[in-house]
Amino acid sequence: MVGADTSRPLRPNDPRELGGYTLLGRLGEGGMGSVYLARDPQDSLVAVKVIRADLAGEPEFRQRFRSEVERAKQVPPFCTAEVLDADPDHESPYLVVEYVDGPSLSSVVQQRGPLTPANLHGLAIGVATALTAIHGAGVIHRDLKPSNVLLAPGTPKVIDFGIARAVEGQPGNTRTDQLIGTVAYMAPERLDTKSRKALTPAADVFAWGAVVAFAGTGRVTFAADSMPAVAVRIMTSEPDLEGLTGPLRELVEAALSKDPADRPTARDLLDRLLTRGPDRALSSGELPRQAAAAAEAGSKFAVVDADLTNLQPEAGRRGGSRWAKPVAAGLGATTLLLGGLTVALLTGALPLPAGFAAAPSPSASPSSSPTPSASPSPSASPTPSPSASPSPSASPKPSKPAPYRVEKLNRAQSWPVRDDDPDGATCRYENQAFLVTTLKDWSYQCSGPDDTLADFRTEVDVALVDEGACAGIWFRYRALRGYELRVCDDKVRLMRHADDDPSNGRTLVDFPLDRKLALGRFHRVGISATGSQFRLFLGGKELTMAAGTVVPVVNEQFAEGRVILGVSTEGKIGVSPWRVRFRNISMWQSAF
Repeated sequence: MVGADTSRPLRPNDPRELGGYTLLGRLGEGGMGSVYLARDPQDSLVAVKVIRADLAGEPEFRQRFRSEVERAKQVPPFCTAEVLDADPDHESPYLVVEYVDGPSLSSVVQQRGPLTPANLHGLAIGVATALTAIHGAGVIHRDLKPSNVLLAPGTPKVIDFGIARAVEGQPGNTRTDQLIGTVAYMAPERLDTKSRKALTPAADVFAWGAVVAFAGTGRVTFAADSMPAVAVRIMTSEPDLEGLTGPLRELVEAALSKDPADRPTARDLLDRLLTRGPDRALSSGELPRQAAAAAEAGSKFAVVDADLTNLQPEAGRRGGSRWAKPVAAGLGATTLLLGGLTVALLTGALPLPAGFAAAPSPSASPSSSPTPSASPSPSASPTPSPSASPSPSASPKPSKPAPYRVEKLNRAQSWPVRDDDPDGATCRYENQAFLVTTLKDWSYQCSGPDDTLADFRTEVDVALVDEGACAGIWFRYRALRGYELRVCDDKVRLMRHADDDPSNGRTLVDFPLDRKLALGRFHRVGISATGSQFRLFLGGKELTMAAGTVVPVVNEQFAEGRVILGVSTEGKIGVSPWRVRFRNISMWQSAF
């Protein structure tokens, strides 16, 4: 399903073989299980999705997996990752799909910027074709987004039917208080719990408009400073389509209509894209609407029966594969339980939860951050008139953007407990902190969220427990390659781990410390990455600063990857064990 170079090594407790398939590496994991890169008996690459062991014995989750298999089989393989094999009744139920040799739309836009007009028109056709086939199979995708569009040779492929729902409805698969999806690409009717509108294929058409707009502008269409604010913009504001022109813009505008009955069907979109071409303008009233299609369908469409009462991230979703992956270039790329949103947020009666879901700006386009007037935060107060400010110097200083991930690291959330290392290394929670231990004189990593980050900033409190222990923060790290910031008691070292580097990594730069760090005392460590430039911080002081001037470290080897916490050792100093504590991590998907 995804390229072999995106896989990570198997963990000690991962299976090595399943149903005749040889597992090669981990592609990621989601709320229902893990996805592995594998080889079939004919030595072809495939992707194998395996349900979590703790869920395999629960009838509800096994049935949900069975439904996912059936839905995926219904969709024509030309527009998605073809289902090759499945065994929902296996002790570890699994699904095998084809390997798709192509990057995701989100990664392409992140790395290269918006698509050219010709490529954008081709993408719009490809995704509309896929939706036409998906809806023709009686399925509503419900999570169409840039990371679920793979740019395979020939035609784009739309993947991830893990949260799709049969048009006829599968009541047992989604609780009545739960909406699953990615906020920035959700249709307004999915967020408006008061109207209780039917869930129809029109929701996917809205997502098509948002995806095409992102591909053509490099920006999230309804960008805002938090996911609740994104939801409010979707329900109340016009889309930001600056940069789109001509008939394609008209199609996108129609697809992004607030009322699902006013949107064209996927087939309507496809017909207009194929017959009108990229340069012919549409005439008024030329697009048939969803209302006519809904009338013809009768009772075919399922109804969203939701009485949502809270706004919380879904705890089980760690996402990392293209079956369930947060997008570095997309706003609000987290699966949510959305509730209490319509009246409370619109009237300002519900304050935004502290530290909750600061939606990242798309790193593909730093300029996409919304202006204050473009983000209708419900609690915003009127802008004071010029006369209310005594002088220009009294203008408020722009506030630092809120992080999209905040964890105290006092309990297992994004960084799980690990105690299965044969050499005795562990990742545990102890004394309100995340304790990483190694018994050998080498590094040990504790895997965290599968977020793929390009431009980003992260801050975390670090305490060295034992002599010779160094805190390791790996970033832009994938498939054993990337960077490591190693914090020891007498120096901070930035290292690179590439194929031609020594086994322990290559030192890019050392920052000697004036005084040794006291063992057991926490120090705030920060990393800010913009393109090929890195800025490093320790205890509130910027290390990459000389004579009052920022002098960032520059290296162009790796453009994106994960953030991983762990422990390293330095020169065989001290004796086993070597331990490091972490707490209070914050992560931003943009540098500042």
